[in-house]
Amino acid sequence: MQTATYEVVNGSYVPVTENKQETTKEDKNGAKLETVGAFQKLPMVMPSVDILYSALRKSKRVSPTKGIANAAKRERNKGARQLDALMKELGVPLREYLENFPKKKYLHPYERSLIELTLGDGNYEEVLGRLNALKKKVVSVGKEHASLCAKSLSKREAEERLTEGIKKMEDIFKLDGKAVDDLLNIAKTLRAMPVVDLETPTLCLVGAPNVGKSSLVRILSTGKPEICNYPFTTRGILMGHINLNYQHFQVSHSFMMPNVRMQLGIDRNNLEKLTLAVLSHLPTAVLYVHDLSGECGTSPSDQFVTYKEVREKFSDHLWLDVVSKCDLLQDSPVFFITEDSDKEHLEMARYRKMGPAGAIHVSVKSEKGLHEVINIKSTYYFYLSIN
Repeated sequence: MQTATYEVVNGSYVPVTENKQETTKEDKNGAKLETVGAFQKLPMVMPSVDILYSALRKSKRVSPTKGIANAAKRERNKGARQLDALMKELGVPLREYLENFPKKKYLHPYERSLIELTLGDGNYEEVLGRLNALKKKVVSVGKEHASLCAKSLSKREAEERLTEGIKKMEDIFKLDGKAVDDLLNIAKTLRAMPVVDLETPTLCLVGAPNVGKSSLVRILSTGKPEICNYPFTTRGILMGHINLNYQHFQVSHSFMMPNVRMQLGIDRNNLEKLTLAVLSHLPTAVLYVHDLSGECGTSPSDQFVTYKEVREKFSDHLWLDVVSKCDLLQDSPVFFITEDSDKEHLEMARYRKMGPAGAIHVSVKSEKGLHEVINIKSTYYFYLSIN
């Protein structure tokens, strides 16, 4: 079986006519646009204290140029060389970090969303900005004091200029070096993100908390899924992997809280935003899980409102609805005190009793409907892998 490649168009699978071998592509200005996976290419960041004391040790080992007989000239030369060496030992790592941490605007939209939701909006750029300011200060002070040392009129003055320059650069790095440590923590956080492959078919399980998605993940997997937690929550979106008939697939396990407002920026927490980021920016098929038993903590009416909004927004996705815990359903729908049954819309009433039209009713306990879900799941994976 040959797996085709896909590009993201409104979050659904669309065949690509040309094979893309490059991990990055260029925009109109020639800048590199990253695909997903940029976080795994981040450089290792040293703690600020290690950079500082390593730079101090190396600079002190710098000797004056050979052949200078005059003591004052030799001291001026040594001082200028040591200050220049210290400036470079401090500045070069900072420059390399700035060059190798990608600009957010060139990241894949999905990874931009991860940065904003994990680190907070603007924090990534703010840390890189502070790092750039630190580099400029170190370079400016280093050049200034190296020049002053080189122009000293005596050996004693050259020694004083050297001591003064070293102390000033050390103080600057100690004061503003937290930017390096903040970048170190950012790198650790981003590197821990699950790797998503845009060329690997992805099934996204969506639904309110506790509706039975985890149980379905175990059933849909050929073995125990490889699960990774997003760092900002222990109850967030999970990325898993499934091997089926020698084909590899990704599984995204997502939460949608009740009464999600799809309008931009209104009453959505990080879990909901990240779920929407997965559906918006990654090529996914959707398996939406509903619980009408009243056990999950979210009423069928609230689930219906959320479902309608998500279904309308992502109508172009390959879609399957599953009603879980069907062994707990009664002959009549579950009613809640806060709901006014007299004013219910007909569609709402039908949903509360049967779920969406065409939904498969399953029970992990009695195994009802599981065979049908597994067969459809296999068909979906086959469809995704060849289209």
